[in-house]
Formats: sequence, C-alpha cells, structure tokens
Amino acid sequence: MKKYLSLVMFAHTIFALPFAFIGFFLAISTTESAFKWMSLLLMILCMVFARNSAMAFNRYLDRNIDKKNPRTAARDIPSGKVPAKHVLIFILSNCVLFVMTTYFINPLCFYLSPIALAVVLGYSYTKRFTPLCHFILGIGLGLAPIGAYLLVTGEFALLPIFFSIAVVSWVSGFDIIYALQDDEFDKRENLYSIPAWLGRKKALNLSSCLHLLCVISLIVPLFFTSLGWFYISGVVLFAGLLVYQHSLIKPDDLSKVNLAFGTTNGIASVLFATCFLLDIYFRN
Repeated sequence: MKKYLSLVMFAHTIFALPFAFIGFFLAISTTESAFKWMSLLLMILCMVFARNSAMAFNRYLDRNIDKKNPRTAARDIPSGKVPAKHVLIFILSNCVLFVMTTYFINPLCFYLSPIALAVVLGYSYTKRFTPLCHFILGIGLGLAPIGAYLLVTGEFALLPIFFSIAVVSWVSGFDIIYALQDDEFDKRENLYSIPAWLGRKKALNLSSCLHLLCVISLIVPLFFTSLGWFYISGVVLFAGLLVYQHSLIKPDDLSKVNLAFGTTNGIASVLFATCFLLDIYFRN
C-alpha cells in the first residue's frame, strides 16, 4: 500500500480535493439540495479513484521517459519498486471503481464519467505533441468543482464554472513552474512543455498571468452570490501564497521548486477551502 501511495503521490490529492468540497457545499448553499453524508462519501471516492487512475497512468505511460531522466529515474516503476503490469491492473481497477461509484450518484454523472476519465487519462499523452499539456492537466483537475456540483444537483450552473476556471488557471500555472526542472531534458527527448517552448523567463511570465486569472476568477463569484468576509479573506490568502510561490522561483535558480509546487499550493488550497466553508457555515 505504501508503494502505491508513493506511485500516485497521494499527498497531492490535496490540490483538487478542497475545490471539490467547495463545489459540493456551493451546491448545497445556493440550491434547495440537502446535505447527505452518502453523497459526500461518493464524492471523495470519485476524487480518489479518478486521481489514482490518472496519476498511475501517467507513471505507467512515462516509465521509459522517467528512466532516462536523472530527476525521475528513482520513481517506483523505472526503479523496479512496482512492476509495470501491476500498475496497469491498478489503473484499470480504479477506472472501474470510478465509473461504478458514479452509477450510485445520478444518471448525468454516470453518463459523463467516461468523458471525465478520457480527460484525466488523456493528459499523459499530450506532452508528446503539444506544449499546451499543462492546460489539459488544469482542465482535468478543474473538473472537480463542476463534478461535485453535478453530484449534488444533477444539473449544470454558472457559479461552479468560475471555480473551475480558477482551478484550471491555477494548476496550469504551477505545472509550468514544475516543468522548469525538465526544460533541457524535454528538448533533448523531443517532448513538449511551455518552458521548453518559450524559455524559462517567458514561461514564468505566463505562469504569473495564469495565476492572476485564477485570482480574478475567485473574485467574480462575489458578484453572483452572498459570500462574506471569510471568503474574501480566503481569496487574499490564496493570492498572497501565489505571490510568495513566484517569489521563490527565478529563471536561474530552481532550488525551491518543490517548496513552491507542493507545499505552497497545498497550503493555499486548504486555507481557501477552509475560509469558504467557514463563510458558508456562519452565513447559514
């Protein structure tokens, strides 16, 4: 179990899961939908199964590439810690469990589940033909708020889309930062990424623009529903941590990429979701 948690980097579930909680409780607070513990459990299971599938598939598909890259050669599959065929079984099992879980939610979520899987799994192919791969990853994680909202209501709405746009731009931006580490390797191996395409300085500028769009997308809901000071405080904290993240990275100094990528973004998502939930709680 420890090996498989390492394989899928389970701790990184913290990026999208808080925004799934936001979508879930946004639906409850802005519609006539009632809170159900079973619905919350099904949402968490969907998030876990979808992310396990996506991350394990990425590791499986990139196993030969990872073996060539000194930074990733020690990962579980290229190092031999986990056999590739076992990972494939793990992927298929999680895909089946994801679809089965959506069956118990509502028909719309069930019918859309193959599309969701296609997006989160398809990301792993994109680095082979387009530098826009970061945005596909962002879209995959950006499904969390909309998916959670659909789980509760069974219908689409405008409000959760703003949170999904925020996640897409946030994730795309920090994935560009993470990809700075492999820009030279990507060029040698004919792989695609924004840093390899635009260079480090322009890539960081684009990341900054995406994170600005993220903050704007989090401000827009204030004009559509009655969110208060807890929510505003969450936006300020989230924006501050994004600024801090960018202060850690320089084109010629990537020594703090892991701090900027993992720790800062994890803290940002949890703090923002906590402020959102406090706002909902005290408003009701």
